[in-house]
Amino acid sequence: MFILRLLTGMTLLEVFVVLGLFGKKSDHPLADMKSAQLILDDVPRNDPFKALQELGDWVEAIREEAKNFRLDHQWAVLRLFDQAAQPYLRKLLCDYFSVQSLSQFQENRLWTLLERYLTQSELCHFDVLTRYRKGEKGASSVKPDLTLLCARGISANTGRLKLAAARYTLVEPWLWEHLAGYYGLAEAQNFQDELVSLYPGVNSTVAQEFAVLMVWYGSSAGTLSPLQEHITERLFAHLGKGLQISKAYNASGLFIFDLAQPTPPMRASLEITLHPSLRYFDAEAMKPQLDSLIKTLDKGILPENFNLYGAKYESEMLRDFAQRLLQSLVLPAPMRRSPRRKINVNLKVASGFFRMLEKTDVGPNFDEHNGEIWDVEDISASGFRSVIPMSRADGIKIGTLLGSRPESVSHWGAGVVRRLSRDKEGNLHVGVEILSHRFVGVPLKDQAQPGAESDMAGIYLNRPSDTSGEAWLLMKPEIFSASRSMTMQMDGKEYLLLPLALVEHGHDYDLARYRMMEQDGIHEEE
Repeated sequence: MFILRLLTGMTLLEVFVVLGLFGKKSDHPLADMKSAQLILDDVPRNDPFKALQELGDWVEAIREEAKNFRLDHQWAVLRLFDQAAQPYLRKLLCDYFSVQSLSQFQENRLWTLLERYLTQSELCHFDVLTRYRKGEKGASSVKPDLTLLCARGISANTGRLKLAAARYTLVEPWLWEHLAGYYGLAEAQNFQDELVSLYPGVNSTVAQEFAVLMVWYGSSAGTLSPLQEHITERLFAHLGKGLQISKAYNASGLFIFDLAQPTPPMRASLEITLHPSLRYFDAEAMKPQLDSLIKTLDKGILPENFNLYGAKYESEMLRDFAQRLLQSLVLPAPMRRSPRRKINVNLKVASGFFRMLEKTDVGPNFDEHNGEIWDVEDISASGFRSVIPMSRADGIKIGTLLGSRPESVSHWGAGVVRRLSRDKEGNLHVGVEILSHRFVGVPLKDQAQPGAESDMAGIYLNRPSDTSGEAWLLMKPEIFSASRSMTMQMDGKEYLLLPLALVEHGHDYDLARYRMMEQDGIHEEE
């Protein structure tokens, strides 16, 4: 009865392996499908962390013991264990890419487990691919499953890249080589567009998995927060049918990837030397689908087939991410607004809204000796780049608000971290967009609650070239409201601030635009 239950739903290949019709026996518990199934039955299903940890150990063992297994048996066991791991993997990915901030302990614990499982899974898939190419025993039985093998291998690498992007870490060169191997084989044997059930409820193709990874990573790596990275990848996966891969350059191509010399995807341009191993990715067909999704999300409706791994996100937040994604797919690629100059200068830095507020006359203290000293590598009118040792990079992430003051300059400027990456030594390369070269602290009052209890402090961004009559203000989160007017005192004058838009919502700040109107005089409180 156990055998009959076990055979239900299995492929012919798996049935043969269960019945012991392939090769000599090994005493390893994974050498027999019956004992492998008993191992799966013993996985602690109510503890996703422990379950994925155990499954990761077994997947690693599948690769390490591969020399003792026929290839078809290795693939059958890997396929079984990898599929069993997916519910736990998705649950823990949801926990990691949470709207709520994790403690450092939680973040480290989850990241380490997820990265280890995905790495072992991908390495084992690629080992099967390598053995297949060598024509080892059992290769002919694996051939019908090559679409699934390559699609799952690429999917595992997508997860690895997502975790690398969450920590802005370097990606091993062999990861890109493996991706070229999966897709190159699919293209060579013409199964890249073959639809396959990747996992229960998830249908895809090798080409779609490959294109989603390339365009997502090329358009977002190092420029988004971990949550933004995760949701953006899910958006690409949802609309992946609109991504196209071609062998020839066309004007709508966004990114290129070299199958012969694989490196991270690069922006496509006419300056690239053309050769047969280049593959071009464009998203023109995806834009109408994305626009339609934005309209659906704008109504507060979440499509039923939008696979977010079971996580619950507000439709408004998803709409905002989708709109940013649509903007990132524009052609041509955005150009740097001003030229960068190589320079070596010390920069005093205050990280976060409240530390910046301390540098103003309305802050709680005025200790100029507080703060980090950064070495600037290059600078322009609109931004700068700095390299920070690992020991001093704690707390710096995409969207971090920074106050900065060069040596020999008396005033502070404001900027936001837009790009992050790590080098081989673990140093953090920080790209900062300058919001204003000078800011001042200003007292704020809510017009609807004119009392001492409603007094607040904000940071006014001095923008000398702006003649629009607008004020750009940094303030504590949740203060801005489209229906709330404020008053601001600056340089002995009082201004009425009429809300226009929330420009950006950060971890500890909001950046908002107001229409600024000078009042006749300052109204002294009684």
